[in-house]
Amino acid sequence: MLADLPESRTEPDGSAVVRVLGYNIRSMRDDRVALARVIRACAPDLVCVQEAPRFFRWRKAAAWLARATGLVYVTGGATASGPLILSSLRAHVERTEDMLLPRTPGLHQRGFATAVVRIGGVRLGVLSCHLSMSADERYEQGGLLLDRMHRFAAEGVPHAVAAGDLNDRPEGRTFRRLAAELQDGWATAPWGVEHTTRPGDPLQRIDAVLPTRGVEVLGCGVPRGLRGVTEADLRAATDHLPVLAALRVPALS
Repeated sequence: MLADLPESRTEPDGSAVVRVLGYNIRSMRDDRVALARVIRACAPDLVCVQEAPRFFRWRKAAAWLARATGLVYVTGGATASGPLILSSLRAHVERTEDMLLPRTPGLHQRGFATAVVRIGGVRLGVLSCHLSMSADERYEQGGLLLDRMHRFAAEGVPHAVAAGDLNDRPEGRTFRRLAAELQDGWATAPWGVEHTTRPGDPLQRIDAVLPTRGVEVLGCGVPRGLRGVTEADLRAATDHLPVLAALRVPALS
């Protein structure tokens, strides 16, 4: 059995341990009940979803997922072209912003779902992303992601986290660009399993949780073997594996 990550809590100094989950759910085309079980077992405070339903009755699907996981819808979905954010009731949502990114003709529209939340005595910027399959477009989107993370600080939110499907490996140009300014959660504090592709697929780590430098990463990785997360559910839920991180976010000064 995989050792648990630190539980969500507020520390005596006002800092907060926050669980963040990144998960590509393939538009909920697979086993929805298995998907919900995996998310619930991870006990996240924040979920950065990729490939959320974004066409016919997408709001109904987002509401079902929130209800089935005991979470609440924050922002995103069709309005961000796939990325979506859910949260537990622990998070107070201050504001949200969905962004559509410049689109290369012939390629999918991409976007960011973003929010600022308050948890205990901390404020945290959150960004859910799903970057392009095209290397050049992906690299440009990586720059836009960093710009948005910098804007959190300019808006008075000193700490932030991005999570999503990068469509790039750690040695790739875009992943390296992001990791040069943000923390790569797995590389900083590995926990669980590294690769985010399902068994039988080529082993790759293309999904990541990327907090800003002032956040302490207590552990990050695929929660295979975590209590309540079964191999059958991981295989049935979607074609990606989730990435779960425990982060200690400093209190506001």
